[in-house]
Amino acid sequence: MEFLGNDRWRVNLTPDRLGLWQFEIAGWVDQFETWLSGIEKKAEAGVDISVELEIGAALFASAADRAKGGDSRSLASLAESLADKSLSRTERLTKGMGADAAALARAYPDRSRETRSGRWQIVADREKAVHSTWYELFPRSWSKKGGEHGTFADVEARLDYVADMGFDVLYLPPIHPIGATYRKGANNTLEAGEDDPGVPWAIGSEHGGHTDINPELGTIDDLRSLRVAAEARGMELALDIAFQCSPDHPWVTEHPEWFRHRPDGTIQYAENPPKKYQDIYPLDFETEDPEGLWAALEGVFDHWIDEDIRIFRVDNPHTKSFPFWDWVIPEIRKDHPDVIFLAEAFTRPAVMHRLAKAGFNQSYTYFAWRSTKWELTQYMSDLAAVSDYFRPTFWPNTPDILTEELQTGGRAAFISRYVLAATLSPACGIYGPAYELMEHRPLREGSEEYLDSEKYQVRQWDLDGEDSLQRVITRVNKARRAHRALQRGWEPTFHPTDNEMIICYSKQADDDVVLVVVNLDPHHLQSGWVQLDLSALGVDPEQRYSVHDLLTDRRYQWDGQHNFVQLDPAGIPAHVFTIRGRARTEEGFDYFI
Repeated sequence: MEFLGNDRWRVNLTPDRLGLWQFEIAGWVDQFETWLSGIEKKAEAGVDISVELEIGAALFASAADRAKGGDSRSLASLAESLADKSLSRTERLTKGMGADAAALARAYPDRSRETRSGRWQIVADREKAVHSTWYELFPRSWSKKGGEHGTFADVEARLDYVADMGFDVLYLPPIHPIGATYRKGANNTLEAGEDDPGVPWAIGSEHGGHTDINPELGTIDDLRSLRVAAEARGMELALDIAFQCSPDHPWVTEHPEWFRHRPDGTIQYAENPPKKYQDIYPLDFETEDPEGLWAALEGVFDHWIDEDIRIFRVDNPHTKSFPFWDWVIPEIRKDHPDVIFLAEAFTRPAVMHRLAKAGFNQSYTYFAWRSTKWELTQYMSDLAAVSDYFRPTFWPNTPDILTEELQTGGRAAFISRYVLAATLSPACGIYGPAYELMEHRPLREGSEEYLDSEKYQVRQWDLDGEDSLQRVITRVNKARRAHRALQRGWEPTFHPTDNEMIICYSKQADDDVVLVVVNLDPHHLQSGWVQLDLSALGVDPEQRYSVHDLLTDRRYQWDGQHNFVQLDPAGIPAHVFTIRGRARTEEGFDYFI
C-alpha cells in the first residue's frame, strides 16, 4: 500500500488467475514508527531520551516474542543494547535506529488491536469480457435456398462471411423448441399461419425446453460442429438465455407453482404495455418453491457449459430476482471462472449498475439513442464514472432496435454509427446481416420495430449484395484488433471542433494512439477545424506529423493544433487515424508513434 497523503492510500493488486478474489484492509497503530519518529526529533533537539530508549527496548523485546529463529534472537539482542546503560547514548541510538534494525522491527508489528474493513471482492475476467466484437444472427434465415428454414449447418457453411469481417463472438438468439400456443405470425400478428416459425423467445414445446434444441435448426451434434468451426476461425459461440416459457413448455405442467396465476386460475402472460406477449409466460421468482426454480435455472447454464459454451447473453435479467443473480453467477464461476455474462437490461442506470455488481461482465447501453455531440460526450463521461465495475457494450442496432437515425440516415448513418460504437467502446456488436445490408424499414411510422422482422419469420439475405457495408465493417474491426487503444478504456479524450456536427476524440494505451473524427450529419457534407490536444496525442507541437486513415488508407500531413477536416456522407463519413510524427519524452529522446 502506498500513502498518498491526507488520509488517502493506494494499493495495486494483480490477480494471477481468473475468478473471484477477496481482500480486507487492516489497520493498526505502528508503535515502532511512532517511537522512531519521536526519538529522532528529541535527539536532534538535544532533549533527554533515556525514557524513550527504555520504551524502544520494550518494543524490540515484544517484537522478539512475536518472531522466530534468528530474527527473534536479533530483536532480543537489540532490546538488550537499547536497555544497556553502560553504552553511550550514541551507541544505543545507532543500534536501535539503524536500517537493519528498523526493517526487522517492521516485519513483526504488534497487530493485537488491529481493525479490519470487512471483505471486499473483485473478479478477474478474461480478455474477452473487456474487448469483444459480437455478431448476432438468426440461423433460420441462413439457408441459401429461398423459403427454406435455415439450420446450424447452413450457418457453418457460410461462417467465413462473419469471420472475415473480424468478429470474435457469434451470438445466436434462443435455439430451443418454440411453442405453438398463441404463436405469433409475421410482423407480430396474433394469428400464425401453418408455416410461421414463431418467436425464438417463446421457449418450450413437445420437443422440450431450455436444454433442448429446436429440431428445425438441427441436432446437438450440428451445434457442436458449428461451435468447433467457429473456434477454428477465431470466434466463440454465445447463446441467448431467456428465462421465460411458452404455454407449451414442460415446466408449465410439471411445475405450475413456478408461474404467477390470475384469480381465475389462468397463468399470467408477459406484458409491457401497450405490448402483449400472449405466447410467453414469465417465471415467478416469488414462488413458494424458490429452491426448485433456482436449481432448474442453474441447470440450464450448467447444461450449455457442459457443451463448452462460455458466453451467455441474458435476456431481461432486470426482471428477475437480484438474489438469484447474486447466487447463481458466483456459483457458476466457482468451477468456470471464464464464463462471460452479457446483460440485456434496458432500464434505469441504478438497476443496470446493480446487475454489474451481481456479476454481469458486460451490459447493453443507451448508445443507440445518443446521437448529438453533447449526448455522446456526456454519456461517455457518465459511463467512465462507473467503469470500474460496469462494462458497457455499444450496439447500434438489435432485432428490437431500429432507431430513427438508421431508418432515415441512409448508408452514412450506418457507417458512422458503427465507427462510433467500435471506437468508443472496447465491446460492441451488431445484429446482422440487417446491419451491413442497411435494413431500415420500420413496421410503421414512429416504431423502432423492423418490418418483416426475423423475430417472427424466416428472411432471405443477399450476403453478396453490392451495397453491403461488409468491407467498411471489416476495416473498422481490423483497426480494433490491431490497436490496443481501441481495446481499453471507456473515457476518450474529446478534442474541440468548430462544427457541432463533427465530433473528434482520441484513445490511448501506452504508446498506441488512435484519433477518430466523425460527421454526425448523415445528409450533408460537413467541414471544420479540429483543435487537437497535442500533449494527449504525444505529438511535438514544433514538428509536422502525418495521420493515416485506416478506413480509406489515405495519409495527410498535419501541422500544429488546428487542422481542417471535411467529411462527405456520400463517401466515408469518418476518419480513424493513426498518428506518425516526432514526439519528445521527458528524458529528451525522440521516438515515433
